Amino acid sequence: MLVAERQRKIVDLVNDRLSIRVTELSRIFSVTEETIRRDLEKLEKEEKLLRSHGGAVSIKKDQSELSFEEREILNAAEKKAIAIEAINIIEPGEQIVLDASTTAWYLAKELPDMPLTVLTNSINVAIELSKKEKVKVISTGGMLLGKSLSYVGPLAERSLNMYHVNKAFISCKGVHLETGLSDTLEWQALLKKQMMSIADKTILMVDCSKFGIRSFAHINPLDNVNQIITGGSMDSLYKETMTKMNIQITTAK
Repeated sequence: MLVAERQRKIVDLVNDRLSIRVTELSRIFSVTEETIRRDLEKLEKEEKLLRSHGGAVSIKKDQSELSFEEREILNAAEKKAIAIEAINIIEPGEQIVLDASTTAWYLAKELPDMPLTVLTNSINVAIELSKKEKVKVISTGGMLLGKSLSYVGPLAERSLNMYHVNKAFISCKGVHLETGLSDTLEWQALLKKQMMSIADKTILMVDCSKFGIRSFAHINPLDNVNQIITGGSMDSLYKETMTKMNIQITTAK
C-alpha cells in the first residue's frame, strides 16, 4: 500500500470512529507504531486530524458537541471501568456533583442505591438516579442542549452556586500539561469550572484518548484536580508531572 493511500485511510478511520489508538492502526496496516506516529504527525500538520496520547481523534467531530448516543459508544468499556472505580470513593451520606459526560452516566447507572445527594446538569444522569430510592437528585435546570440532554447557561451556574459538595466527578474533552482541562463548548466548560469550585475534591474521569488534547474552551488548570481516574497506561511524562502536582492517579481495571 502506498504511503498516501495509507494516510488517506487513516483519516477515514479516525473520522469514522472519532478516535483510534496507534497500536490498532499499526495492526490494521501491518506497519510499525513509529511509522504510524510519523503518519499522524504529518496528518496533524495538514489539519486532517488531532494527535492524542497514544492515538488520534477526529477534527471533524471535535468542532461540535456530539450527541449522547454518539458519545455513549466511544471507548465504552474503558468509561464503564472508570465509572466503577469512581464509585469506590463515594461514601454513603455524601453530597456530590456529576457532569453530563457519558462516564458520569455510567457512574449513575452502576451506583448502588445508598443515601446520597447528587447535583447534576444531565437529564440522562437524573433519569438513572431516579431509579434509586435512597439517592436524592437535584437538577440544575437552565438552557437545554438537545444533543447532550444537559442543562447549561447562567441559570445552571447560579443554581450550582447555591450548594457545597464533597466531591465533583467530571470529565472533559482534553487534558494538557500546559493548558489544563478543556472542553468543546464554552457553556459546558463554564459549568464544569463552577462544579469544581463548589467541591472539596475534584475527581477527573477521563479515558486515555483525552491526554495531550487541547480543546476549544478552557475549564481549569490541572492543579485544580485532586484525583484522576483513567484506563490503560499513561505517558510517563504526564504521570511524573501530575505526581509532582500531588494529583492522585488511579488506573481502572
